[in-house]
Amino acid sequence: MSPQADQGRLLRGGREIARLVLVWALVAVALHLLDLWLVDFAMPYWWQPIALAAMLGVLSAGVWPLIMRFAPHGTVLFLGLGSFLLLGAGVLGISFAIPDVIVANLETAVVVVVVIGAVSGLVSSGLAIDEDEVFFRRAARRFRRDGEDMADGPPGVLLLQIDGLGYDTVRRGIRDGDLPTLSRWLEEGSHVLTDWHCDWSSQTGASVCALLHGSDDDILGFRWYEKDRDHVMACAHPNDAAEIERRHSTGQGLLANGGAARGGLFTGDADHVSFTMSALPFLTRGRRRDGMGSGYYAYFANPVNVLRTFGSALVDVLREISASLRQKRAGVRPRVKRGPFFPFARAGTTVIARDLVVSAIIGDMLAGRPVVYADFLGYDEVAHHTGIERFDALAVIRAIDQQIGRLYRAERLSPRRYHLVVLSDHGVTQGWAFTNRFGESVQELVGRLCGGRPPADGRKPPRSAWQLGAAMTEAATGSGPIALALRRRAAWAGTPDRQRDAEGQPAAVARAAPGVVVVVSGHVAMVSFTEHPGRVDLETIEREFPDLLPALVDHPGVGFMLVRSTRSGPVVLGRDGVRRLDMTGDDAVTGEDPLARYGPHAADLVRRTDGFAHCPDIIVNSRYNEVTDDASPFEMHVGSHGGLGGGQSRGFLMYPASLPAPGEIIGAERLHRVVRDWLTHLGHPVPAPSAELVHDA
Repeated sequence: MSPQADQGRLLRGGREIARLVLVWALVAVALHLLDLWLVDFAMPYWWQPIALAAMLGVLSAGVWPLIMRFAPHGTVLFLGLGSFLLLGAGVLGISFAIPDVIVANLETAVVVVVVIGAVSGLVSSGLAIDEDEVFFRRAARRFRRDGEDMADGPPGVLLLQIDGLGYDTVRRGIRDGDLPTLSRWLEEGSHVLTDWHCDWSSQTGASVCALLHGSDDDILGFRWYEKDRDHVMACAHPNDAAEIERRHSTGQGLLANGGAARGGLFTGDADHVSFTMSALPFLTRGRRRDGMGSGYYAYFANPVNVLRTFGSALVDVLREISASLRQKRAGVRPRVKRGPFFPFARAGTTVIARDLVVSAIIGDMLAGRPVVYADFLGYDEVAHHTGIERFDALAVIRAIDQQIGRLYRAERLSPRRYHLVVLSDHGVTQGWAFTNRFGESVQELVGRLCGGRPPADGRKPPRSAWQLGAAMTEAATGSGPIALALRRRAAWAGTPDRQRDAEGQPAAVARAAPGVVVVVSGHVAMVSFTEHPGRVDLETIEREFPDLLPALVDHPGVGFMLVRSTRSGPVVLGRDGVRRLDMTGDDAVTGEDPLARYGPHAADLVRRTDGFAHCPDIIVNSRYNEVTDDASPFEMHVGSHGGLGGGQSRGFLMYPASLPAPGEIIGAERLHRVVRDWLTHLGHPVPAPSAELVHDA
């Protein structure tokens, strides 16, 4: 370790004593000022602030942890405000022990507690000392005293996921100083940085399920439609997340055998879970040990944590409002409306959830849990609304890097050695939202083309059609390039105008047009025709909706789309060409390859998705411009993901140099295999499959 790293924030000789003395002195000064300010608080003698500060220090360091250990969890309510009430009661009790000190009521005592907590937090920040480092030193001494030694077992692994942070952004962040912790690791040679290629569905649901459970089969997006159930699956919905995990879990997840999952969507079969979406439906059924409560309780039981988190959250709210106003005033494009509630939602992800997750990880390290997975989701949320490398998004990256640095320092004091692996589930591609760029959403576009809504001026679009078979025949006979064939609008003579009525029964899912469901997931839109069971072939779509395919394939916001033909099998259609996907990989391309600009792995990833059980009738991928490195997402985002094209397809992986090199990583299932091999290499046993959790997808 370099001298620079050694000059970090670990407590060294005499520094803890200096901190205690400084906090004692500043708290005494603060108490004297409160005596001057508060009517119901009085300390007439000069020595009383010093004595009260000392007794409050004893209460915080010794008595308070015992109180919180045995106090019911219900005392820590609404982000820990209950802890202030308990400490306020303690201040009232101490006031009776010091002659002539007057604390008139509980409200005054709580004010005293808040001020003392703020002073303690400011001193710790000013001296660059983490409260958890003090805690770790005490815990390490306890482990040695109790004879608990975890050093003989295999080292643990922390899987720290920065949601949405792409490989190229990481490289620039390391270069520009936005990721100093990761940069220092690379400079010291302790870690190696590489990239990995996401699946077509480049989003958290597919990537994390595959990473933790080894499979992302049939996960088509962050949201997708299942025709047999008339249901839109949403990874962010607790019941749907639980169902996705039920379909993919075999009991052999990365976190089985005593691991922990902190944040994110899925548990990875962990025994210790908090802030995890798929576990929420089971909290009241006793299926998970930790649930939401333990991490929440442990963190907010400390009033200093409450003040630090609330202060940071307030700063982040103000930062978001300022950034939004600056973008609007400067006319920055692309941008989206963020709404009046987004600043608070942003603070919830970038500050509150982050601090809770870090606190839970520290507890896991103290407990010596073998594998811990955590998701820092703040950057992804901000990148959606502000852009991938604008100043406030980079500020979130810096804050996450700081927390990773805390965990790295805490690892040096934990009773078990840990390897830190930092990774992302996908990247992000920036662009002007499809709705803003083209004046209508993709749902409105498909609905209009399928007869759901006429044009605004009341005119009926001209009847036109494009036939794949005819287009390929023309191209094969040399009568013209495929682009001319795709754009040919031949009227269907003698074909009656088909009016589609609404279905007889109310639908569970909103229709873009009668019998048509459109679901979007970032840069992917999925179209399903509900009046037909199973996969609807291209020929049927042409016959029933003759305007749909030609209009979509020619649309400037559409890069390519997947549809299955009865004659040709799965085909990928682009504006200037067609690619017929062969299951052996021997594809036939007519005209320009519509997947050429989406990377060398695009065909295999699209081919795999075509085989999913709930693959929709049409999947549309946004058009990626490799010159400007942008694409128009189908959701109202600035930075988005979920498909192919640009940075969204490249996540990053930073791993200890002592672990075997992973080679090229294509797909999140391969990423799971890499991490599983690392655990085996370190000596972790492979968990046995659980018969209760083996399910058909």
